[in-house]
Amino acid sequence: MDNPKLSLKKYAAVIAILIVLVMTVLDVTLVNVALPVMADKFGISDSYAVWIVTIYQLAITMLLLPLSSAGDLFSYRRNFLTGVGVFTLSSALCAASGSFSMILAARALQGIGAACVMSVNIALTRLIYPRHILGRGLALNAMVIAIATAAGPTIAGCILSVASWHWLFLINVPFGVAAFLIGRKLLPHNPPKHSRPRFDWISCIENVIVFGLIFYSLGSFARKGDFVTNSCLICAGIIAGIFYVRRQLGKEAPMLPVDLFRIRLYSLSIATSVCSFIAQNLAMISLPFLFFNSLGFSEISTGLLMTPWPIATMIISPVAAKFVEKHNAGITAAIGMAVYAVGITLLLLMPRSGVSELDIAWRMALCGIGFGLFQTPNNIVMVIATPVERTGGAGGMQSTARLVGQTLGATVVTLIFAISSPAVSVRICLFAALAMALTAGLFSLSRAGRLNTEERHGNTMR
Repeated sequence: MDNPKLSLKKYAAVIAILIVLVMTVLDVTLVNVALPVMADKFGISDSYAVWIVTIYQLAITMLLLPLSSAGDLFSYRRNFLTGVGVFTLSSALCAASGSFSMILAARALQGIGAACVMSVNIALTRLIYPRHILGRGLALNAMVIAIATAAGPTIAGCILSVASWHWLFLINVPFGVAAFLIGRKLLPHNPPKHSRPRFDWISCIENVIVFGLIFYSLGSFARKGDFVTNSCLICAGIIAGIFYVRRQLGKEAPMLPVDLFRIRLYSLSIATSVCSFIAQNLAMISLPFLFFNSLGFSEISTGLLMTPWPIATMIISPVAAKFVEKHNAGITAAIGMAVYAVGITLLLLMPRSGVSELDIAWRMALCGIGFGLFQTPNNIVMVIATPVERTGGAGGMQSTARLVGQTLGATVVTLIFAISSPAVSVRICLFAALAMALTAGLFSLSRAGRLNTEERHGNTMR
């Protein structure tokens, strides 16, 4: 396909993907805002209410790689449509829930639907867009996610001011039906295959156990759960993981994509992604404590001061996508991490008194610009470094890397706050974020020469 523009039908197929991306991202932020209301409604404590969010995220984490493997083997389109159907139905069940146990079950089902969609959205994007404008498609995904993330709390507040919490879930239903109908008619099918290995159910079970144990225990650490119990769960998860990895070695299309890790460009990109999301969460979680506790801003002002970051990321992502169509993606991503590191450094050097909202806002925007410059090029490298028939596994691992980085970042923040005094804990978190950003930048820079070689030989073109 040489025409750089998309047909009307492909634009409609893209819209179906973007609608569901917005739904799955908004669902986390909307529910976060509504947790106090829902805790009161169901008569539960705040710590129990957190499970309404946790079980959704846990279901996604445990099932991303198995569902990505199923997409590679069978059909990305079928995965997507199944996910949209399950997500839409479970949204209605969430709204109809009359008890805490019912909404937990509905949220778990909703997480399964979200995992179906998230496991193949990158693969479908790769099939829809021509290679030379693939970056624009990935940037559009990133921009939509940034918009949904930034707008989520405001949308939740508006809904809760005029309606009950049930409408946070009911709004998914018409959009889900529309996305299903559009996707069913217009989404592309998988490229034809000469052979089709059978789905590995044993690996699927092992994956669920490994990621379930490790992510549950890390999340429990972040919520200050029992140290001994969580340590035992992590050890059990690591032991199960050893058996899991051993099973994947030598498989033609392993569920945990160890075959793709042999591609140096891909493995470097995954390591870069994990480090970058650790750096992001270290800052994003700790900075509100700086603004509220140390600098004395109100709750509303603190929320507004966090907004320039995702807005800047949203604006810069499509610019970065067009830039890397003609320039080295590894160098561009490294520059992005360098800009991010400068933003974090400026926040560290900021005085602790007499600081205005504008002083903070432009520093936060600089961090967002850096992350936007990094994220889209890094996603492009991860996609083009892999064979097209393994795009599902690559995309699933990309989402898993993001979740691993975010979870590790949240856990490290919790540990730093637990072992250090309030006066220095935020600064330690920001220094750690700076170190991880520089590490991600070095990883990214190390890919530059290899990317030039791949482009010259056309090895990364589909």
